[in-house]
Amino acid sequence: MKKTLIAFLLISALAISANAQLKNFITKDTDKLMDGNEEFRFISFNIPCLHYNEDNFPFKEKSPWRLPDEFEIRDALGSIKQMGGNAARIFTFSVVKKGEDPSVPKHVLGPGEFNEEAFKVFDKVLQIANEMNIRLIIPFTDDYIWWGGIPNYAEFSGKTVEDFYTDPQIIADFKKTIKYILNRTNTYTGIKYKDDKAVLCWETGNELRKVTPAWTSMICKYIKSIDKNHLTMDGFHTTKVRPESINDPYVDIVTTHYYPSPASPAYHLIDSTKENRKLCKGKCPYVIGEFGFVNTAAIEEFLDFIIDDGINGACIWSLRYRSRDGGFYWHTEPFGGNRFRSYHWPGFDSGCYYDEKNLLNVMRKKAFQIRGLKTPPVEKPAPPVLLPITDVAAINFQGSVGATCYDIQRSENKLFWETIAQNISDARYQYRDLFNDETAKIGNKYYYRVIAKNSAGKSTPSNVVGPVNVQYYTITDEMADHSMIYAYDKISFEKLDRPRIFKEDSHRVKANKGSFVVYKTKGTIEDFEIYSFFEGDISDFKVYASVDRKNYTALSTNKTSYYVTPGPNDYDYGYAKPVLYYGNNNVANARYLKIEFTNNAQLSRVEIKSK
Repeated sequence: MKKTLIAFLLISALAISANAQLKNFITKDTDKLMDGNEEFRFISFNIPCLHYNEDNFPFKEKSPWRLPDEFEIRDALGSIKQMGGNAARIFTFSVVKKGEDPSVPKHVLGPGEFNEEAFKVFDKVLQIANEMNIRLIIPFTDDYIWWGGIPNYAEFSGKTVEDFYTDPQIIADFKKTIKYILNRTNTYTGIKYKDDKAVLCWETGNELRKVTPAWTSMICKYIKSIDKNHLTMDGFHTTKVRPESINDPYVDIVTTHYYPSPASPAYHLIDSTKENRKLCKGKCPYVIGEFGFVNTAAIEEFLDFIIDDGINGACIWSLRYRSRDGGFYWHTEPFGGNRFRSYHWPGFDSGCYYDEKNLLNVMRKKAFQIRGLKTPPVEKPAPPVLLPITDVAAINFQGSVGATCYDIQRSENKLFWETIAQNISDARYQYRDLFNDETAKIGNKYYYRVIAKNSAGKSTPSNVVGPVNVQYYTITDEMADHSMIYAYDKISFEKLDRPRIFKEDSHRVKANKGSFVVYKTKGTIEDFEIYSFFEGDISDFKVYASVDRKNYTALSTNKTSYYVTPGPNDYDYGYAKPVLYYGNNNVANARYLKIEFTNNAQLSRVEIKSK
């Protein structure tokens, strides 16, 4: 009995702590969303990967799917908070697909079967959302096959997609998912999802195209039969809201998604929104669930309209957060000719072609404005976390929310620190080591630490890592320009050309048969790695070493392909084939490495170690 009482008190304390900042469930008053007696409005972001990551694209990873950890969730929601967001929309709960690699984590494993590990991540999402006073719009399932959704619920019972909205068995299977989610008890807070104030509303699905009003009403009624606290949102994919949903007693919120052409002026967004607002006024809250892919001026004008017209809220597409391994996750949008990418707070030069810095500043200003608040000064960043270092050419750190750049410091005794690099960006390259200490001397041992910076000032230093023994001089060429290459012939630099199919790499060298690049090292070449992509057949590079750049000796190479052929249930961007070539040098005193193309190919990165 005593143990039971202690457990109960502990769970109660956790529950009180988790909801300390959020006092009320979000409710509605005719066409207004309410937080207690105050109107609740928001301008924020979609964070599709907050609970399930589709964008883990390091070169040597074959699967992009990954469950986020606490650092990543905190970076995402911390970014929203700094930008004035009090809400965010996430993506759906993933569903296993027939024939899928079993190592790919999914939330729904079958009818009534669920992945505890994946849902524990969602537990952490809700815990942190409560801490940061952020509400979440949560859709249950997707219309598409990418994460798994409607096609896969149908697949469970051998039915077709067309059966999803009418077949009793499929509907029963889908209701099992809803029931499990609503009744799940959070392992960190002890609160059931249906009792969690961080949930703004449950959305029936993401961009449901063939959904009937009858199905929507039935599912919303079912949600409310279990969950008396939260609002429901119609996930019908439309640019014009349905009268049936506006007038349905079980549907609380309606939504639209807007993606005009990238050159569209603001009125293309405003006109449709204005008509929907008229239909909902005095009847039903109206939220812009997704919008974007237009220029910053059009976005600002659209947000001003939203604020002035009394629309409840809007979430732009989309924000990606920092990786636990250093740097950010990236996502290029094929819409608009690969012109747009996911946003990274607080905005970086790497996003200049879609005006990332200015757009995020606009979003921040409007997010506070819609809440009736003045835009506060930017916060000074917290200290970053330096990750373990085994090679001074591969220094990585977990960056700080709101930091624009970093200084790297080095010491031989932890007493006197030298700044060896300034204004290092953790958003310049995609899925790469963040810093190579090219001035480190072989045989020495060093300690390292990092300081984060932004316009408000500097953080205190990170943790200290070391001592690190220096064994090699290392060239790491990320193909941003000619600066690392000693000589070359008939090559071109590919910047921002379809990065999604090249594992999001924005900087590559493209060449044809007979072209070459030559590198010169500080010492004798020890080994090399060549990261490459092929859009057609794989044609191996020829690699040579030389002492004088006159006489070259061919080196043997090994290769590993990281290409995975898309399955019938996979969305295929038309990925290029990533192939890593590697080998050792056996030519005494050789300091020149030549890489010769034997057919069409692209170089993504070259790493050469020497002594």
